[in-house]
Amino acid sequence: MQFDASELPAWLAHLEQLHPSVIDMGLERVAKVRDAMQLQPQFPVVIVGGTNGKGSTCAMLSAAYRAAGFKVGTYTSPHLNRYNERVAIDLLPASDADIVAALRAVEAARGEVTLSYFEFGTLAAMRQFIDAKVDVAVLEVGLGGRLDAVNAFEPDVAAVVSVDLDHQAYLGDTREAIGFEKAGIFRAGRPAFCADPNPPASLVAHAGAIGADLQLIGRDFSFVNETTQWRWRGRHGQKPGLPFPALRGAYQLGNASLVVAIIDALHARLPVGIGDLKRGLLEVELAGRYQVLPGRPSIVLDVAHNPHAATALAHNLDNQGYFAATHAVFGCMADKNIDGVIQCLKSKIDIWHVATLATPRAATGEALAERIAAAGGRVVVYPDIASAYQAARSAAGENDRIAAFGSFYTVADVLALKPR
Repeated sequence: MQFDASELPAWLAHLEQLHPSVIDMGLERVAKVRDAMQLQPQFPVVIVGGTNGKGSTCAMLSAAYRAAGFKVGTYTSPHLNRYNERVAIDLLPASDADIVAALRAVEAARGEVTLSYFEFGTLAAMRQFIDAKVDVAVLEVGLGGRLDAVNAFEPDVAAVVSVDLDHQAYLGDTREAIGFEKAGIFRAGRPAFCADPNPPASLVAHAGAIGADLQLIGRDFSFVNETTQWRWRGRHGQKPGLPFPALRGAYQLGNASLVVAIIDALHARLPVGIGDLKRGLLEVELAGRYQVLPGRPSIVLDVAHNPHAATALAHNLDNQGYFAATHAVFGCMADKNIDGVIQCLKSKIDIWHVATLATPRAATGEALAERIAAAGGRVVVYPDIASAYQAARSAAGENDRIAAFGSFYTVADVLALKPR
């Protein structure tokens, strides 16, 4: 396939048709193409996995390294509005031309090997980071860890932010099974972190079995909320007087504590001063993670799509203050624990505005409405998220709140409306 740089959408459509499965876990195929492309990064690589919190952790880590003057490559998924968001250099999305050039390189090297959309993108991202001569690459796991495409690259540091039930069809239906899959990004003799306060025994055991240098939150590193600032403690001392991260939500302190631990582990190769760390925490930006838009009614955007994330969203909504009514704009994938998400948030929502997301994996608006009604909620079905949001916007008074959540697709559709 040959496309002009202006035809990135055509390339992405091509990638979607290349492999028979959207998700095909395993490293053999991606490793073959990696070797054919001679993708051997000479810079530190950080791999971040976990059920929730990966994106926030990657964003804060990248912001801190950028503030310290390092050239940072960041690979995350999924995207909200444009594929370019997935590949950032110095916090800026890659250009169509650079992405297409990297995709061409993968296409030329793969021969008869078929790659999934995510595998193709992962290899192309590393090609871009090597070409750009970044100082550090921060890679977010797409699904699980052990068999995820980013794990084809050797991490200097690996971190698991949290472990909970999600993607059970691929990872297993217990925290222990999922914890083992996520621990697959750890490496022998290298720093490995877990910021889940209740780490699965399988994760701890795997780290011990391979000889990874496992550091656990609450044991090897921790944080103390001191009301107007916070303090971090780790193996090499403390860092007091840290500002709260610009990303909202009390849970972000745990993510920020993990970020400081990673920075501490790589300090000899990538030194970050305390001033640069503070600047990174204060300036970090990430759309769709408990993002509160200015103005009235209050509009909250959150990609929460499983009970673990929904619990955090419910806590944040509680802490946001008083609102006369809360309207939900909700769309969700059919393979998610929809009932669990509803149970976590039903006491926070006065009326649900639901719709079918524009993807084959989505639960129908009618199915969502049936489950919400069964849980005792007031619900109205709309043909799409745009209509659901517009209805919520019309119904909400200036002292009300609108919370749009359930999927990256939900948040993306609302953001596309330029809600302010």
